[in-house]
Amino acid sequence: MKYPYENLENFTLPSLLHRSLEMYKNEKALCKVGGSAISYGELNEKIQNMVKLLKENDISKGDKVVLLSENMPNWGVAYLSVTSIGAVIVPILPDFHPADVHHIIRHSEAKAAFASEKYLSTIEECTHNDIKLVIKVESLEIIEELTNKDYISAIKQKTKELTQKMSKQILEPLEDDLAAIIYTSGTTGHSKGVMLSHKNIVTNALSVHNILTITKTDIFLSILPLAHTFECTVGLIVPLLHGSSVYYIDKVPTPSVLLKAFEIVRPTMILSVPLIIEKIYKNKVLPKFTNSALMRLVYKIPFIRKFLNKIAGKKLLESFGGKLRFFGIGGAPLSPFVEQFLIEANFPYIIGYGLTETAPLIAGSVLGETPKFRSTGIAFSGVEIKIKDKNPQTGEGEIVVKSPSVMIGYYKDKEKTDEVMEDGWFLTGDLGYMDEDGYLFISGRIKNVIIGAGGENIFPEQIEAIINQNEAVLDSLVLQQEDKLVARVHLDYEMLDKKFKADKKTDTLVKEEITLLLEQMRQDVNTQLASYSKIVKYIEQIEPFVKTPTKKIKRYLYVS
Repeated sequence: MKYPYENLENFTLPSLLHRSLEMYKNEKALCKVGGSAISYGELNEKIQNMVKLLKENDISKGDKVVLLSENMPNWGVAYLSVTSIGAVIVPILPDFHPADVHHIIRHSEAKAAFASEKYLSTIEECTHNDIKLVIKVESLEIIEELTNKDYISAIKQKTKELTQKMSKQILEPLEDDLAAIIYTSGTTGHSKGVMLSHKNIVTNALSVHNILTITKTDIFLSILPLAHTFECTVGLIVPLLHGSSVYYIDKVPTPSVLLKAFEIVRPTMILSVPLIIEKIYKNKVLPKFTNSALMRLVYKIPFIRKFLNKIAGKKLLESFGGKLRFFGIGGAPLSPFVEQFLIEANFPYIIGYGLTETAPLIAGSVLGETPKFRSTGIAFSGVEIKIKDKNPQTGEGEIVVKSPSVMIGYYKDKEKTDEVMEDGWFLTGDLGYMDEDGYLFISGRIKNVIIGAGGENIFPEQIEAIINQNEAVLDSLVLQQEDKLVARVHLDYEMLDKKFKADKKTDTLVKEEITLLLEQMRQDVNTQLASYSKIVKYIEQIEPFVKTPTKKIKRYLYVS
């Protein structure tokens, strides 16, 4: 397969870095919002200093190194320095429970750890592990009190010998060498270590070129955790490939923090999960069109709605800093009512589809072209997509993928690897279909499909998207109980308190109003559903649903 990057020597992260250094040495690379940026030349200097420190402390090819930190420029320094010497980076999502972090440290047999100040105690509390060396991400210095003193003493005695050996060693890894192990935050309760090679990651970053044009003038604002493959590949490796700059927020990305960051950075590119844009639409856009009975009525008239959405779209772009030309959405399905708004608002969004196992990109809509409603777009460059066991009536079947980005396998789990690999094709576990133009449509996860009384396939995700359209709903989960469909619904109680004037009513009266509202919502949703997929009952979910760090509901906790 050919990519339009002739001066890339091979498909490794160090090769990609060398190419960018030659082309963009003085351009801005990484920065904290409100801080001063480091250039590509300075980034390389930091990486080489860290490479030297790692080698002096006996970290070498094949060694596993965990990375537990919130987003910051030095996250990229740690990631690229470890992978530059052929060692294996193990990024961990900061939202993981400490017990899960400890499991990953032990399971990966990590020899060293990068951790930010906030998570040093998590590393310290991990017992029975192989970690000999701990480096603080903020300063890139060794934390002596968390580092094995006998190990350091022995290493210091060997420093001269190691330095001599270093000059003879070829430090750079090969394309097919293991670069990263990503532990997924599965909705099934089982975390698996996805092994990605240098070639997996680099070819995936290169594949973006047929969907999107990126230049050195582009500015990325990073708002998703870098330990997630989507943000790491598309939000770090892709901009570094093109000489772009990436800005990081050093606070929790609340709406007010984001608005301030948009104003300061004025980004051209942002990656997001659907939840963020859905919240913006529900909290900032929709209330203006539903604040009176007349407005609600007018907003239902298609040509008026489109006119209003176009105006709202311009204002929304201004709130993002006024320069945004790419808003990438991935990680979960986007609600159809929000996508309809984005289309009518001329908002520059792209919906992408992928999995950690594919590093992650598989398909995406093309920037600048009118999106196909509900489609995740066409295959990225170098990716083949097939529909396996296709239903002759609907055209639906399991989405299977072949590309240079498909993982090596699951770490220490050949059995699970064999379950998802078939003659070089990766079985995604997603059901979908492709239209005559090669556009991919996702129906839902195979493991979530509910079989109706007449044998129909019912996709709970599609029903949940309709339920979630209601401004009073924060989250929902559709389940089958005693052969009937029910929905657990988590409401926006802050909004409802204002709506029902709860401060002036008894709890009993408010409860009755909520019960009535739920029933009205159920009836309204059922008018939009086929007869075999109607909901018989709404169950109020008082507490927020338990979610993965990537904000997907852990379904297995609610299925009896």
